[in-house]
Amino acid sequence: MKTQGGLRAQPEGGETLRLATRAMACEFSIIMNPGEHRRMWVASDALERVHLLEQQMTVYRDDSEISRINRDAACGPVSSEVALFGLLLKCRELAELSGRTFDPTSGPLISLWRRCREAGRIPTHEQIDACLLSTGIEHVVLDEEACSVSFDRPGVELNLGGIGKGYALDRCVEHLTEHGFDGFVIHGGHSSVMARGDHNGQGGWPVGIGNPLFTEQRLGTLVLRDQALSTSGSNIQYFRHEGRRYGHILDPRTGWPVEGTLSVTVLAPSAAEADALSTAFFVGGVEIARRCCDNLPHVGAVLIPRPERGRRVRPIVIGIPDDQIFWDLEQVELTLEQDGTA
Repeated sequence: MKTQGGLRAQPEGGETLRLATRAMACEFSIIMNPGEHRRMWVASDALERVHLLEQQMTVYRDDSEISRINRDAACGPVSSEVALFGLLLKCRELAELSGRTFDPTSGPLISLWRRCREAGRIPTHEQIDACLLSTGIEHVVLDEEACSVSFDRPGVELNLGGIGKGYALDRCVEHLTEHGFDGFVIHGGHSSVMARGDHNGQGGWPVGIGNPLFTEQRLGTLVLRDQALSTSGSNIQYFRHEGRRYGHILDPRTGWPVEGTLSVTVLAPSAAEADALSTAFFVGGVEIARRCCDNLPHVGAVLIPRPERGRRVRPIVIGIPDDQIFWDLEQVELTLEQDGTA
């Protein structure tokens, strides 16, 4: 296929083995190179971790650890499991770096919009402003010495929906690599992916970039090289009210759904980072994406703005090498303004 770098063939997949389970409202699957069938029990154990992590992080069970923190942390410090506490520290770091375009305290806003959507209306400005009073990572106090969490006011909630799938993938990858796996890709739904090793002599694992306008088509292919990928977009999850379309991704700073960008794909060393930053870049746009990529080693992004005309999109690529991305030029219009190369 012809690109700016000349004629290049799209990477092709080969034979694989696959094991899957359903958790976190999506399918998690491990895809392995042939010859790994003797290790299927290890892969099964890795997927079982996802169910345990869902039980720990979900806000939809009263007995989960996150629900316990949300219930009690405004009254005083609540102890946290060490790995979960490390995830909360990472959440705070990414929230601060992204200027709160990613913020795990958006639970009250998410709940408000869900209730209003079910009632066939949108929230009032007064309702959103009331939620914003208890939204903000600055209201979460993390005591690293005691490994405890507290909130500085009532009404604050943690919701790890923007990073939880990625974190679960990272924990699965830890288990697989500890047991000698060196060539696999693991999916959390269609939006979060983590790859290790090589597949079919491609120098990594080829993963498709979906077209946010025509969801059955691919804009191109990224080759993941011991990396994670996450994609955020509102082309599938949205609702209409009085003729206007409202996406499901909220800006934590304003409480309103984000408009403008079609989708954002992020490459990062960890799936948790990729998961959180794809949301942050979708909310914050090119400026936040460039700033974060400049400050975080090995993080790159592809932003797909709405096309000004026609059906072809003009991706903005930040920090992804030319030899790692392959576009379908019937759907993509490349420009010299891109950061990185295409």
